[in-house]
Amino acid sequence: MKFEDKFESILWNLRYVVILAVILSVLASITLFIIGSWDIVHAIVFQNPITNDSINQNNNLLFKIISSIDMFLIGIVLLIFGFGVYELFISEIDIAKDKFSDSTLKIRTLDQLKNKIIKVVIIVLIVKFFEKILKLTPSFNSPQDLLLLSVSILAICLGFFLINKK
Repeated sequence: MKFEDKFESILWNLRYVVILAVILSVLASITLFIIGSWDIVHAIVFQNPITNDSINQNNNLLFKIISSIDMFLIGIVLLIFGFGVYELFISEIDIAKDKFSDSTLKIRTLDQLKNKIIKVVIIVLIVKFFEKILKLTPSFNSPQDLLLLSVSILAICLGFFLINKK
């Protein structure tokens, strides 16, 4: 075997280093799903006006649930990344071939992976925006505040439409 063949073999096998990224992103995803689930359960039990008489507003409950959705979405980004990197560099996931022929987790190119991650990140940013608005809502006291809120929501909807337009 020539030196060049040995070198190419070593170089080709170095692709397995991405397994670290796959394992760690899936573990991080699972962690975020657990934390998001715990936050929702905690909010329902302790910040719910139905179960706690001292709470007179739904804002804390709603804020905690929206924050948890944010955790879930970031977890989804990490899952898509982990599955995509695995399929691009290691092997196609055989069990998914028959069951999920056109799944979100089916990645064929790096551009496809990037586009899927970008779309979920944009949704995360939209959720973050609404989370911030929810915190600011009690301080809205003028028609101009409501007008600016409406314009910002319209801008987000327009941007989301343009991103998803084919």
